Amino acid sequence: MERVILHVDMDAFYAAIEQRDRPELRGRPVIVGAAPDKRGVVAAASYEARRFGVHSAMPSREAGRLCPQGVFLPPDMAHYEEVSRGIMAILERFTPLIEPMSLDEAFLDVSGAQRLFGSGPEIGRRIKEAILAETGLTASVGVASNKFLAKLASDLEKPDGLTVAPR
Repeated sequence: MERVILHVDMDAFYAAIEQRDRPELRGRPVIVGAAPDKRGVVAAASYEARRFGVHSAMPSREAGRLCPQGVFLPPDMAHYEEVSRGIMAILERFTPLIEPMSLDEAFLDVSGAQRLFGSGPEIGRRIKEAILAETGLTASVGVASNKFLAKLASDLEKPDGLTVAPR
């Protein structure tokens, strides 16, 4: 049996949670991390903020220069961890073979789950649907025969993508 590995990566996780929980932030450039006048870095940037060149691990001061209209929010790690637990519980419905990489991403070996849930791409689609329905958040999924390719695939069509790496 050929291995089927999924990489599930939540899209702009911290910023997406803030936008979901605070509707007034939807469509606005949200930057989670230190304020632009403080020393620190960006933990997450919404896709609206990314259009201005803002990205994770960037100094907040630089993010403030690139996106002065950005809404800077301090991280709420306890809340993000709670949301992450819910997402990991969704993943566990499809396979016990989960390797979390952080709060917002995990590898899944679904090789043995295909009889129950369909092909790798079908499982990826079902996972994305469950996450969206139950959390209101989007995920990008890469499907491949190994973790390296699955990770590369998940990054190709962000946000809300499902990419199958060629064999």
